[in-house]
Amino acid sequence: MTSILPSYTHIINPKLKHTYLSFDDEGTLVIKSPKVSQSYIESLLLQKSAWIRRTQKKLAAKKGSLKDIFQNDELYFLGSAYPLHLKEHSKKRTSFVFNQTDCTLYYHTFDTALFMKQVDRFYKSEAESLIPSLVEKWAQKMKLHPSEIKFRKSRRQWGSCSTKNVLSFNTMLMKLPLEVIEYVVVHELAHIQHKHHQKAFWKLVEQTMPDYKERVAKLHTYTPH
Repeated sequence: MTSILPSYTHIINPKLKHTYLSFDDEGTLVIKSPKVSQSYIESLLLQKSAWIRRTQKKLAAKKGSLKDIFQNDELYFLGSAYPLHLKEHSKKRTSFVFNQTDCTLYYHTFDTALFMKQVDRFYKSEAESLIPSLVEKWAQKMKLHPSEIKFRKSRRQWGSCSTKNVLSFNTMLMKLPLEVIEYVVVHELAHIQHKHHQKAFWKLVEQTMPDYKERVAKLHTYTPH
């Protein structure tokens, strides 16, 4: 039986002592290693084939991937998938319209990059409208207040808290169910008091949101990119 090796990117770093396997934001297998032979790489891939398949399956199952938005013809918003329609019109500008049943991108020239800008703009606008009120709600309960709230699109983090207690939220949070967005808010507010993920941090999160583990499980079913 002949095994088909997965495609991968190999990064050689002479400073490394071991070989590491991971997946990048695009779902591509990445191998980082010192200089090794091709036969060693192939042997490693065969040895790790079960883990590679499991991880690929898990990544493929994650919801809300923007790279699939035009393949699946759907857009996630607050945990629900809405049908996405592309409609050509005579106006020379691209516009995005969302309602409670579906969403439509109107275009004059088919331009995927331009479409994504429209979607990004929609998510950012919704995040700026919703999240500050959630921060205020939970900040009052936790008696922890940020110095500032910022929004940006990120491929890796859902949120962050700076040393100066500035909270930054990924605009892609708007893909998630409301209860999961609230968990991210509580998580970042907790960092105002604890700048780590040690026991005291998680104790504060649990005291504030006893069901946070269930919300984290839901969070892990989505991708920020």
